[in-house]
Amino acid sequence: MLNSTLPKTIQDILEKQNEPNAVFSSLLAALGEELKCDRCFLYLRNPELKLGKIAHCWRRSPEIPNLIQPEWEPEPESLPKEDPLFAAALRKDTSVYVEDVETANPEVVNREFERKHLGHRALIHSHLVWNNQLWGILQPCIFGNKREWSTFDRTVITQLERELPPLAAAYVQATFNQY
Repeated sequence: MLNSTLPKTIQDILEKQNEPNAVFSSLLAALGEELKCDRCFLYLRNPELKLGKIAHCWRRSPEIPNLIQPEWEPEPESLPKEDPLFAAALRKDTSVYVEDVETANPEVVNREFERKHLGHRALIHSHLVWNNQLWGILQPCIFGNKREWSTFDRTVITQLERELPPLAAAYVQATFNQY
């Protein structure tokens, strides 16, 4: 039994699946439904090589952009300067809950960057840190409307930040150990 603060649908996935790819594939849909989001994606990264990709993406409808990247790509050196959320993740700051990209503090969110690359209006930028390294970013988001993230939303994300980092690291390490 994991933590009873997780919704049963999510808890069941984490208890019954142990292969990272299977967990992530099932989890994003369950998380999107539980948090009533429009899209939920998982960016995974190799912290040593600074390569990353959006490995999994769930969307409520096909009108929402699918961000899946099939190949690992170098993280642009300029990314931490362009995207304060990514910089916060690299610093391993606590996760960031953005209620409205349009009115957020520019030191926290680069509105133009979010519009151009992601298109959402509200988001959770959840940092998956394992052994003091950033292995991934889990990002549930909303399109079109701002969103106040509830205590329930925050509790679920906080618990997932305890459960998912070793799986993210295992996924990345298994991928790069194939070569």
